[in-house]
Amino acid sequence: MGIQAPKGTRDVYGEEMRIWRHVEDILRKITTAYRYCEIRTPIFESTELYLRGVGDTTDIVQKEMYTFEDKGGRSMSLRPELTAGVARAYIERGLHNQPQPTKLWYLGPNFRYENPQAGRYRQHYQFGVEVFGATNPATEAEVISLGWSLLSQLGVNNVTLHINSIGCPDCRREYHAKLKAFIAERLDSLCHLCQQRFDKNPLRTLDCKNPKCKELIKDAPLVLDSLDEECSAHFQGLQELLTGFGIPFTVDPKVVRGLDYYTRTVFEFINENGLTVIGGGRYDGLIGQVGGADTPGVGFGMGMERLVNLLQASDITANDSPNIFIGHADAAGFKKAQQLVYALRQKGIAAESDLLGRSVKAQMKYADKIHAQRTMILGGNELDKGEAMMKDMATGAQEVVRIDDIEKGQVGIK
Repeated sequence: MGIQAPKGTRDVYGEEMRIWRHVEDILRKITTAYRYCEIRTPIFESTELYLRGVGDTTDIVQKEMYTFEDKGGRSMSLRPELTAGVARAYIERGLHNQPQPTKLWYLGPNFRYENPQAGRYRQHYQFGVEVFGATNPATEAEVISLGWSLLSQLGVNNVTLHINSIGCPDCRREYHAKLKAFIAERLDSLCHLCQQRFDKNPLRTLDCKNPKCKELIKDAPLVLDSLDEECSAHFQGLQELLTGFGIPFTVDPKVVRGLDYYTRTVFEFINENGLTVIGGGRYDGLIGQVGGADTPGVGFGMGMERLVNLLQASDITANDSPNIFIGHADAAGFKKAQQLVYALRQKGIAAESDLLGRSVKAQMKYADKIHAQRTMILGGNELDKGEAMMKDMATGAQEVVRIDDIEKGQVGIK
């Protein structure tokens, strides 16, 4: 057996790649409309960035990072997520000196050592947005609306927006005390990871995926009951804005997200099978944690593989078929076909021709397989007359067109 791709990685090509490109085209269109600027950060960073930014109590840091020592003896890690790197860039590149807020988006690979499954890989691609410098709940509303617009334009309709507030550090201290008192009575029965989290971040026990833990903490106190006046007003403001946008939502106290840097708003777009398609929230302390001045921030991340899987399951496809296939019946027709295809491509028209020297019958079969919208065959007679028969493959209708007009792109081929 030849060399294979590493476990948890995969190749993307063919029809699936066309869907990826379709998604990317739409997300670029939407981020342009929202005036978000693309940012690209390194694939590996100092391990300390993730320890401070993501949190040393998270599964990502404790169990999933690809960490190595470089030739200078420095600890480096392949990025497990993108927000911490974007926060580092915001500080290092002085983006706080630009007109605020700073609105960024990204798309790139992350790396986590976890059990591969459908839509979840050790190398996975993430699209996300980050907004720095704004405290108003309108920031969360804008970020959420961007995600809603993306899913809507892609035709992903079977999702529900779940929102929650986990409060600021002050009101969360009160909640932590209540939660720890509740958990303490059940601590010996919880999993080892929840026991480890008990002192450092008890809120993370609410995010445990262990079925036994879920059952034991299902009646835990709700963080919404511990919000102070300011956090309550912030959360209420978000709900009013989303209602004004016409974006439906569910207040879900169980949404806490898996990263330590979140404050106040957290949200998830969840599909009918309980899978999170988009997840994010506010993180006003992150910039300070990674070495900058305290700066408010809001963002979300979306796994591209999971989204593409949903689109495939819903039979949503991307049309990448050529506008026209120009075949040939002889050597002269072959050369002219190549010239016409080249001329059309220079005008941005998707055109295809035969490169294998197939028979006319085989060329037409190929044109059908690649779903060409129109076809024509060129030979001595057509070249002598300067005309050819163009066929609409969907309706079967045929019309005579001048070859010169085809070359000029004047026959309605778009």
